[in-house]
Amino acid sequence: MPARDGNEPVPPDNRDLPAPTLRMYSATTADDVPHPAKGALALAALGVVYGDIGTSPLYALRECLSPAHGVVLTPAAVLGLLSLIFWALTLVVTLKYVVFVLRADHDGEGGIMALQALARHAVAASGQRPWLPGLVAAMGLTGAAMFYGDSLITPAISVLSAVEGLKVATPIFESCVIPITLVVLVGLFVVQKFGTGAVGKVFGPVMLLWFGTLAWLGVQHIVTEPRVLQALNPAWAISFLVEHQAQSLAVLGSVFLAVTGGEALYADMGHFGARAIRQAWFFVALPALVLNYFGQGALVLRDPTAIDNPFYRLLPSWGVIPMVVLAALATVIASQAVISGAFSLTAQAMRMGYLPRLRIVQTSGQAMGQIYVPAVNWLLMAGVLALVLGFRNSSALSSAYGIAVSVTMVTTTVLAALVARRQWGWNRWLVAAGSAVFLGVDLLFLFANSLKIADGGWLPLLVAALVLGLFTTWARGRRLVHELAAADRVDLEPFVRSLLADPPHRVRGTAIFLTSEPDYVPHALLHNLKHNQVLHQRVIVLQVQPTDSPRVDAAHRIGSTELGGGFWKVTARHGFMEVPDVPELMNILSYQRAISVETMTTSYFVSRETVATGHLAAMTRARQAIFAWLHRNSSRASDYFCLPQNRVVEFGRRP
Repeated sequence: MPARDGNEPVPPDNRDLPAPTLRMYSATTADDVPHPAKGALALAALGVVYGDIGTSPLYALRECLSPAHGVVLTPAAVLGLLSLIFWALTLVVTLKYVVFVLRADHDGEGGIMALQALARHAVAASGQRPWLPGLVAAMGLTGAAMFYGDSLITPAISVLSAVEGLKVATPIFESCVIPITLVVLVGLFVVQKFGTGAVGKVFGPVMLLWFGTLAWLGVQHIVTEPRVLQALNPAWAISFLVEHQAQSLAVLGSVFLAVTGGEALYADMGHFGARAIRQAWFFVALPALVLNYFGQGALVLRDPTAIDNPFYRLLPSWGVIPMVVLAALATVIASQAVISGAFSLTAQAMRMGYLPRLRIVQTSGQAMGQIYVPAVNWLLMAGVLALVLGFRNSSALSSAYGIAVSVTMVTTTVLAALVARRQWGWNRWLVAAGSAVFLGVDLLFLFANSLKIADGGWLPLLVAALVLGLFTTWARGRRLVHELAAADRVDLEPFVRSLLADPPHRVRGTAIFLTSEPDYVPHALLHNLKHNQVLHQRVIVLQVQPTDSPRVDAAHRIGSTELGGGFWKVTARHGFMEVPDVPELMNILSYQRAISVETMTTSYFVSRETVATGHLAAMTRARQAIFAWLHRNSSRASDYFCLPQNRVVEFGRRP
């Protein structure tokens, strides 16, 4: 029979059957939501996307006003600081992310890994500078690694700054701040295994209440000190930087705290769509944040002693405790968003070949974006608790905050500029001018945050370096293992012809042999013949191939070639936002190619390699040891590919 390619039409006897689809790793996208429900997406986006940046008023202006910067807080200085915060929100979040970067969707998905894949496609298609795709990949991985550093600090500084409001209510609570913070954080990580579905339903309303409260508090104080609105004029920001040149970089490092969390707009685009994210920003989040910052500024202009905690000083004494409760809820939501982001990023990195297989628990039968990665969860919890115990207050933690986010923002600007020029075909001078402005601001903030390295900024950089080392070690080790295995490879098609010329005993059913190299005989197939001396009636050599696209369309999902004698060579492709569910892929194969794969008569054969230090001479012994440890602790292929446990046969091998 002739080879069947991935574009062959559906056989007539299957045309009336519902087409199987591969489970999506991401949550339902905006395009999948019925039109009447799209209005609710903005509320949902408010809860998930803006939790981090929405809790910045708890500490951002307080750190800008800190006497440690050496700035005398005259009215002009306060107005200058407010102007810097306002224009940072305008340039970095509104213009860069909301207006520009949200256009760079990769099949509806966003985030640094999706942007990396999009930029690699763009530069590879041009055929120029063959080194550029590798550089783009390195930048994307660096940005992704930095996210893990941010994932440690965000829960710690957010929850700690919220609970510190108790000290404003009464000093007797000061000794309770650390224990309460630890209890809240432990509870947050413990409940991750139950999923965020039920809690997630209240995220939007709670954050709507939070932003409404921010706006109301701000307006209450702005009306008593309306001159604070002069800070909308960028001249105040420029004047501050000119008059305080010696302190300006340190101050900008604190100003940056007001925009941390802005990168979540792009990362969560696949969950809600660009339209809902923009609506939530322009109509709720941005006005509320600006009003609250200006309200805090108005309070400080009227009462300079309020700089110790201007956010909680906005409230009357009776309102502090209720506000602490609301702030704790808001910071838990902000922390939940970054923890879920770490789970998502880990799953993407696994499917793109940068991390070993880890156990992933699906916590929802409807929303595939709701997952739980135990190893990541407990590592994050240990790191977050250590940060709280080590730094002990949010002001100290702020020194460690920002450097990782600023690096991610720089890489986002560069990658988005490549996409705009190479893929969208925008005018090169327009792209250069816009990128110069955004990159100039990003680099200025990066330089400002670099001053914090000695005071704690080294921590997220260290975490990012470790993660990046794991990424590159795993990818390099897997490549070397495949090269070692090449010496023992046997071409598949001549092997099949030799079997058909002298066939072994055939048994009923289907055998599916998973392999990463479909043109060669799988190791498990050779061992099955050697030890069991039988062959199934139907043999499928299956390669499950990840792609650097979020999802793969149905027409290109399955490619199959019949080799004769019941042998088939099949390539099943999946995106990095899709679950590589092999039984479901076999259902798609049956639907599209008329190859009947009966569940009850199908067995799956996989190989598990044993790697020891010393086998991979091209790597240092330290990296070999790390790779071997990662390999030993990776989850089984049967779990990763969703294979039925009672139908899996596993053969060991040593490369």
